[in-house]
Amino acid sequence: MKTKSHPLLGVHSLIMMIFIYVPILFIVAYSFNSSRLAADWSGFTFDWYISLFDNRHVMEALANSLTVAIVSTVISTVLGTLAALAMRKIGRRLKSGMGGLLYLPIIIPDIIMGLSLLVLFNQLHMPLGKITIIIAHITFSLSYVYVVVTTRLSGMGGQLEEAAQDLGASSWQTFRYVTLPQIAPGIISGALIAFTLSLDDFMVSFFVSGPNSTTLPIYIYGQVKRGISPEINALCTILILVTVALIFLAQFVLNRGKGQKKQSLLPF
Repeated sequence: MKTKSHPLLGVHSLIMMIFIYVPILFIVAYSFNSSRLAADWSGFTFDWYISLFDNRHVMEALANSLTVAIVSTVISTVLGTLAALAMRKIGRRLKSGMGGLLYLPIIIPDIIMGLSLLVLFNQLHMPLGKITIIIAHITFSLSYVYVVVTTRLSGMGGQLEEAAQDLGASSWQTFRYVTLPQIAPGIISGALIAFTLSLDDFMVSFFVSGPNSTTLPIYIYGQVKRGISPEINALCTILILVTVALIFLAQFVLNRGKGQKKQSLLPF
């Protein structure tokens, strides 16, 4: 029997959607404004996007963000996947405790994580720069990859792996030809989410960045303090589009993986 939702629930959802997305729409709209004044619409133009890519400081910040995001994504995806596979084999009590530790970076506020990492790097006498940002991003990205891959593993079951071993497959062959193809959508989705989080992160990066390691979010923050310009609106619009595209792609890959029929590919 279907239960009817209260009509005010729909109104509340609509108000929340307006509250969240209308400011974003304003940023996108004014990135095409030919006037430098945000309150004065004087025509449609792509000039701010053209000048944005001619800005040397923006390109340097973009290069730093992409370098940090790619390196941290690769490492966190490998470590998060290995953690999910290892947690699958341990006992229930130990698994709950270790799982809680892996969830902590998701729960802890970004400002606390950024500050704690800054203290750690200072204690280790590590100079702040790209390396410290990459380590910081791995710290929280690993947890998201772990969660996604663990979810994929929990719905997989162990019948195919047991069948492969019964047919004489080694542990590596079972992983390579049975386990890995099954969890590949989860790994790809986790990697896309990790890349998105790294590309958009400001709070943690702000604490652990050095003078020559400015990322795009930090650059935007510095420019906004001087006043919001159409170039910043254009840069924010690009970041929004990239982020939304990656999130939708991650969700598409994960849903497609869930919808596939489980098949056993045993070439041995």
